[in-house]
Amino acid sequence: MRRREFITLVGSAATWPLAARAEQMPMIGFLSPLPSGEPPPFAGFRRGLAEEGYVEGKNLAIESRFANFRPELLKEAAGDLVRLQVNVIFAAYPESLTAARNATNSVPTVAVDLESDPVAMGYIKSLARPGGNLTGMFLDLPELSGKQVGLLKEMVPGLSHIAIFGVPGLNAAQFAATAAAVRAVGVEAEIIEVQVPDDWGRALEAAKTRQVEAGILLSSPLVFVSSKQIGELALANRLPLISLFGEFPKAAGFMAYGPNINSMWQKAGIYIGKILHGANLTTYRYSGRRSSIS
Repeated sequence: MRRREFITLVGSAATWPLAARAEQMPMIGFLSPLPSGEPPPFAGFRRGLAEEGYVEGKNLAIESRFANFRPELLKEAAGDLVRLQVNVIFAAYPESLTAARNATNSVPTVAVDLESDPVAMGYIKSLARPGGNLTGMFLDLPELSGKQVGLLKEMVPGLSHIAIFGVPGLNAAQFAATAAAVRAVGVEAEIIEVQVPDDWGRALEAAKTRQVEAGILLSSPLVFVSSKQIGELALANRLPLISLFGEFPKAAGFMAYGPNINSMWQKAGIYIGKILHGANLTTYRYSGRRSSIS
């Protein structure tokens, strides 16, 4: 089964000057709220860079900073990358994007943000004319939420009670969009908040106690790194869950509907390569890709 994935790629019409390191090997700063170590989609990111002729250690350096789920460390990490005079910052998570934007308004920043509305958050002026030093990929959250709810109704006959699992604050836009999609089909919603990996056992038990029949996992770095744990807990509680991440069904989860994360990171690598080549990005949209359903 194949459904449309809606992604908006926004680019600044301004010319982004590279940092004063022109005579040296160009440097990318990778900013992550996760524990240290390259996440699986990083391989796609490297492929994108390679398409533009950049290979780490040969003609490119990558400086990575990790916060281990401690958001307060991201501010310092972003400032450190700016002080290093990186040519481009890759902010692959919403927390990283916020930290990068607070640290600089001049260093080009490429983002992959699955959780935020870039206009509502003030990241860009508009989808048509973003302005500033930011480009990236963002999901159409209402459309995605509607598709996920529809799939659960197809797969769980008589569905009347859904749990929505998410991180307070980070998933604010997704909570609103998903709750609206659930109400639109006449289904009752239970909001269950999680903040750290240890919360998942309590959250799944709460869902069982409230007699929900299925659940939606709002996207977040926490869900991404906890897919195996969540899948096993959901299986033990006999609770069908749908996730945005394609890795979820491979980790004992029920179903996934969302973008191809590897492809999004690969596209980020391509655009960083174009920036390093001195591209003057103009405003345009990128859409019509396919999502994966597992």
